[in-house]
Amino acid sequence: MANQEVRSDTQFSVFLVNKPGILARVCHHLAESKINILALSMMDSTEHGVLRLVATDASKCREALGSLDLPTTETPVMLATMPNRPGALADVVERLSIGRINVNYAYCTTGSANGKTIGIFRVSDMKKAQKVLSERKPVRKEATVLRTTGRGRARR
Repeated sequence: MANQEVRSDTQFSVFLVNKPGILARVCHHLAESKINILALSMMDSTEHGVLRLVATDASKCREALGSLDLPTTETPVMLATMPNRPGALADVVERLSIGRINVNYAYCTTGSANGKTIGIFRVSDMKKAQKVLSERKPVRKEATVLRTTGRGRARR
């Protein structure tokens, strides 16, 4: 994809009890430790919440989170810089689908002043996904050409 950076990075998953102030404590500690968060996602269940985050400096983030004594795991994820426009995410996931790469989960940053956003993807095959997304051909434009249905009729 033109003007797209695709790379791997470390995602931290921090397991938090569902109580007021716990997320604030973690975020405050990261801020005091001068950790710049690139992207984050927070999900909950009845027992606990899972904070997923990617920081600009994984080793500093690892150290800061370690001092909090909270259950934390690390996962390799793929980061893809995308234009901040309708259809950008669809382009990425369609390309991965065509490459037969499963997206286990994904989340995105909001757009920045330069018109870019970052998609964070946990995929089934990181190396293949990076190769597929590094190719410089837009898929959605190709995919909008006539497609055939099961009965041989074309549709748009």
